[in-house]
Amino acid sequence: LENMSITNTPTSNDACLSIVHSLMCHRQGGESESFAKRAIESLVKKLKEKKDELDSLITAITTNGAHPSKCVTIQRTLDGRLQVAGRKGFPHVVYARLWRWPDLHKNELKHVKYCQYAFDLKCDNVCVNPYHYERVVSPGIDLSGLTLSVPLLVKDEYDYDIHQSYSSPENHLQTIQHPPSRPSPQESFLNPALLPLSEGSSSASTSAFCSISAGPSTPEYWCSIAYFEMDVQVGETFKVQSTCPIVTVDGYVDPSGGNRFCLGQLSNVHRTENIERARLHIGKGMQLECKGEGDVWVRCLSDHAVFVQSYYLDREAGRAPGDAVHKIYPSAYIKVFDLRQCHRQMQQQAATAQAASAAQAAAVAGNIPGPSSVGGIAPAISLSAAAGIGVDDLRRLCILRMSFVKGWGPDYPRQSIKETPCWIEIHLHRALQLLDEVLHTMPIADPHPLD
Repeated sequence: LENMSITNTPTSNDACLSIVHSLMCHRQGGESESFAKRAIESLVKKLKEKKDELDSLITAITTNGAHPSKCVTIQRTLDGRLQVAGRKGFPHVVYARLWRWPDLHKNELKHVKYCQYAFDLKCDNVCVNPYHYERVVSPGIDLSGLTLSVPLLVKDEYDYDIHQSYSSPENHLQTIQHPPSRPSPQESFLNPALLPLSEGSSSASTSAFCSISAGPSTPEYWCSIAYFEMDVQVGETFKVQSTCPIVTVDGYVDPSGGNRFCLGQLSNVHRTENIERARLHIGKGMQLECKGEGDVWVRCLSDHAVFVQSYYLDREAGRAPGDAVHKIYPSAYIKVFDLRQCHRQMQQQAATAQAASAAQAAAVAGNIPGPSSVGGIAPAISLSAAAGIGVDDLRRLCILRMSFVKGWGPDYPRQSIKETPCWIEIHLHRALQLLDEVLHTMPIADPHPLD
């Protein structure tokens, strides 16, 4: 094959490498070169047997959508997400970010009328042609909070040059940065009791409900907070009464009580010099605020960022649950937990686990289900994964973890939060109460009793 110049557009008959090279020239620079290459290679290989669709993709990308093009489809996965280079995301969003809008938020895409396999149509195949989608701002998003949800990717845990972070083409790491928004919602923070539920809420649906369930919705404590140094819990678990919707966790030595958990006075015989040093930087720490029936917001009061594991923020950033660590900057105020969404997720996962267990039992009995049964969970490997959802997986939906000063994950030397010097785990009691109700109506294999 002769070497192709950039201007010489390839066709589906050319080598994969030539096609990838040509398509790489049109990327928008929001992802690293290595991630973009993996994502494009993966797509081109999947389309090698569908020459007309591959030609459609090449035409759409190389002409910047100047000519109408057909759907470019890949198979829909069980959870709807695509994995590339160890990261998961919705496929149409991944490729739209790559070739059109590097700062795209997953809720901002709407398919064009003539797209037959658009992601939202829930077909077995998903169209990933970036020119079959338009960018819109969803009416469900509260515009005042939009600055918080822009997935801004960052390299260094002490780097606070936001402009550089926005513009760097190498922003491909898995820590998602949440800088403070302007103007700060100070009023709603200081007196939440005087405000309607919708204040500061990021979705219209959250404010529209009063109570999710018929059960008693008022636990005595809205959360309990355990403090850890590396993998050792230090001190007693601190419970926050429902009469204190705002609690501060700081590094000072005053006695803890009421709405304040002071970490400075806790002793630990295993404390190392590194932990001691990190603890000095906790300072004013963070504030947690319970809004409505159980949504949670965080304000970083420390001079250093706090790092958060939050399934709600993962979904907002278009990531799979547990796929990212969120860096919350000093004075940023951000929603980290949505009770409604958590409730929906636990119901879906419990139903999936139940259906998969039933299908597995049928398969063992020689009664192999067809692809249309159990909501389409047919392959045995997906079955066992779905049947493997246990109570602990569901409990995890009701827990937040936050590290002071130090981050963890692929961008840092620390792979897990249990390797960070000082962190907290927050159990959300209303969510756990709802989980209990879900498990009563849909018991899954060997449920352990909940606290």
